[in-house]
Amino acid sequence: MSSVTNVAGACPDTGQETAFRRAKAAKLPGGAFFEGRWQTTDRNLEIRDPEDGVLLGTVCSSSAQDVRRAVAYLHRSLQEEAWPLRERREALERAAGLLSEQSVRFSEIIAAESSKTIREAEREVLRCIETLRLSAAASSELAGETLSFEDSMAGADKIGWYTRKPVGIIAAITPFNDPLNLVAHKLGPALIGGNGVVLKPSGRTPLTGLAFIELLLEAGVPAGRLAAIVSGPGVSGAIVSDPQVDLISFTGGPRTADRIAAAAGAKKVLSELGGNNATIVCADAEPGKAAAAIVAGAFGVAGQNCLSVQRVYVHISLFEHVLEKVVSGTRALRTGAKFDRSTDVGPLISEAEARRVEEWVDEAWKAGARVHVGGQRRNAYYQPTVLTDVPADARIIREEVFGPVVSITPFIQVSDAIHAANDSEYGLQAGVFTESIDTALAIADKLHVGAVVINETSDVRIDSMPFGGFKKSGVGREGVKHAVREMTEPKSTIIKLAAPATGWQRLTRTSERNTS
Repeated sequence: MSSVTNVAGACPDTGQETAFRRAKAAKLPGGAFFEGRWQTTDRNLEIRDPEDGVLLGTVCSSSAQDVRRAVAYLHRSLQEEAWPLRERREALERAAGLLSEQSVRFSEIIAAESSKTIREAEREVLRCIETLRLSAAASSELAGETLSFEDSMAGADKIGWYTRKPVGIIAAITPFNDPLNLVAHKLGPALIGGNGVVLKPSGRTPLTGLAFIELLLEAGVPAGRLAAIVSGPGVSGAIVSDPQVDLISFTGGPRTADRIAAAAGAKKVLSELGGNNATIVCADAEPGKAAAAIVAGAFGVAGQNCLSVQRVYVHISLFEHVLEKVVSGTRALRTGAKFDRSTDVGPLISEAEARRVEEWVDEAWKAGARVHVGGQRRNAYYQPTVLTDVPADARIIREEVFGPVVSITPFIQVSDAIHAANDSEYGLQAGVFTESIDTALAIADKLHVGAVVINETSDVRIDSMPFGGFKKSGVGREGVKHAVREMTEPKSTIIKLAAPATGWQRLTRTSERNTS
């Protein structure tokens, strides 16, 4: 196979309506936010639409000094300005309502600056509304409990309780692929927990994050609890190494996570680092349902999703049937302009990323893989691609492809499929298709991943669930109430009582008071 630089239907929509939408979407009050105000100087970092390179807007090029100022301001505000839990809950409830009212605007910002089609962007906004509501409801997670001291020798003369308190300042570092909801998954729990937050959105999709900061301020979040800095020389290092930052919540890749951990020093780091997700289709599965789910799970957001289906293992008795249906379903997808509602798959985030995916597929093809559909690139677009016979050591199998590519491999014994699924440095999520609950639970127990989805693929996230994985897929868990626990700590209050009186002493004292 040779690379083909033509993708049918991938012609960008350059009509007046789309241009108007993009101009409206990019309108923001500033290019960074810190020290309680929008920053407009040095607004020279260009944000362009990955579909056609059209300039959408500019954001600030910040400095390490800006980071220090931002963090210091948050630190002072946390010390000096109270923000009661009731007010935190009400602000997040208002934010959910405002986002519902502004859903069209936010959908258009997301679609303009990211890889998402307008329909995918609209779904992300709906999820974010739910994430905000869950964050407000998670106020109940901040209740503590009394401490049982009576059963301890050292606690015999003490009573106590603990409550949950904010860790302090949280650095939220977010990726391009879900520029709204992944920001909300960090800021919502952080704010309900009473923390201050400095947001560093992806430099590829910062407009959504900045618009979200604007919305939170409108909803009543105090300016002293928020900062947002996009990029600039030394900015990332300054954020993670600042001694007044107490916790780092990062979503991205393992190599970046290693650098963050090295720079952060002795502070808490929560990380979600992607996956190389497998789906197992057993002999008793319904092949049509499995195939449809694989197509949807592999090619949404052009495969740029940490839960995307990358590897599929199908029992040999169903292999040809499932492969045929996956290929036909993939051929039916329309790759095209993001604002066209008939588009199923938009561009990758950049032409460089599309070239990387093209290189990995070509590499696998040269090593013996078979390309059944796809394998073509045009600019930042890469056509949805289905592979078989991929060598086990190919990068398209071993690493996270983060593009619209899925490989399908037959198996005979379920144990072989489990072994292949686990044979990865990642362990985020997996899917299993079977009609047998016994088989499903047996496989789920043996898969070394953060979640196993039965009769669906790995591409399932419910915003209230604990979310994260094993191995290189990350440390800690997101999911609103679980993140609230990660972003707060128990604080105990212990009272030493006066020496307890004996029964005879209490009786004598009572008698003396009654006769005096």
